[in-house]
Amino acid sequence: MSAVPLPFVSQAEYLERERSAPTKSEYFRGDVFLMAGGSESHSLIAGNLVTALNNALGDRPCRVYTSDQRLKSPTGLFTYPDASVVCGDREYLDDRRDTLLNPLVIMEVLSPSTEGYDRGKKFEHYRTIPSLREYILVAQDAPTIERFFRDHATGQWTLSEHHGLEDVMHIDALDCQLLLKDVFRKVDFPPDSPTVVS
Repeated sequence: MSAVPLPFVSQAEYLERERSAPTKSEYFRGDVFLMAGGSESHSLIAGNLVTALNNALGDRPCRVYTSDQRLKSPTGLFTYPDASVVCGDREYLDDRRDTLLNPLVIMEVLSPSTEGYDRGKKFEHYRTIPSLREYILVAQDAPTIERFFRDHATGQWTLSEHHGLEDVMHIDALDCQLLLKDVFRKVDFPPDSPTVVS
């Protein structure tokens, strides 16, 4: 017995549905993927990230967005990162101004069900965004952050890792730093999680 193919959804159809939908969905090349809700830790970390970024950037001409801000990559992926930042002019898909095209920094809080995607295919899509300079992955089960940053001259991506509540992460693209203790404030880690730098 063959599987029934799902109907192709055009970009215009997706946007029309998405703009009135009570839930959020990703879209890629005719397929729509409903996004699942996150855990308490996921919610706390995402909120802490946005707060810490806003505090660090102050009155500078940068805007910090929550996961309500939809992005589109040049590959055609529509998605909602946990946090994103634009400095200077914002570029949008259309005059509705609800689909951003030029993030400078994107942050994702890792979940067991999406970690492989966030590290793999999703990062492949994100790397095609010309404006993107840093991609930051934040763990939920330990105070750990991985920061990928793009070299201007070569286009190569480099990883820097940050571990422990006493660590500090510098975000070059924003010329600011985040304290891991602020990012992970009020997060309950598993009993065997390392929470300080050894």
